[in-house]
Amino acid sequence: MSGIYPFLTPAGDAARDARESAARELVRSTAAKAVESLELRLRVLGTLGPALAACAAAMATAFRAGGTLFAFGNGGSSTDAQAVAQVFRTPDRDGGRPWPALPAISLTGDAALLTALANDVAFDVVFARQLAALGRPGDVAMALSTSGGAVNVLRGLEQARRTGMVTVGFAGSGGGRMAEERLADHLFVVPSSSVHRVQEAQTTACHVLRELVRAEPAEA
Repeated sequence: MSGIYPFLTPAGDAARDARESAARELVRSTAAKAVESLELRLRVLGTLGPALAACAAAMATAFRAGGTLFAFGNGGSSTDAQAVAQVFRTPDRDGGRPWPALPAISLTGDAALLTALANDVAFDVVFARQLAALGRPGDVAMALSTSGGAVNVLRGLEQARRTGMVTVGFAGSGGGRMAEERLADHLFVVPSSSVHRVQEAQTTACHVLRELVRAEPAEA
């Protein structure tokens, strides 16, 4: 603790009082953020529930036809994309009902390919080039962004559209260019300007989406 918060290290009564005050503030701040995060996620799910169900139906149709999910994003959204792909391709059981692994790939998972494209071509096309090579009509492209304005994410969605893929977008605040240019068939905008809150709500929405896909009939 002292290495992270050196002002909390004991050094007399004044320091002890400062330490206790700082500890109370940390608890208060953490609790407030937890409440804010929960309220936002519940509000998002309440507002976007029907849209998530429609998206899940489209994704389930794609999977039944042999389609693959391609998820992508930058920074924290990159790790979210990897988590989404992992969740969909992990088999499970729900009350004895088998939940098969579904084909899902994170476009940020191959460091060699990602850095080669960024170095040899341009970082703006690291997702578009992969989708052009791997994507097929009927596959699903899921773009995650907190701003909705990352150029490489937008170009990925543009390429997915040209390929004939189902496009799913997650963005924050007002949705940015992702919303303005209507690049996603299914767009989910989290009404917050906080990167942390946006990512938390997006993560919850993605897990709900996975459960809704799982609830869809196994056959058309």
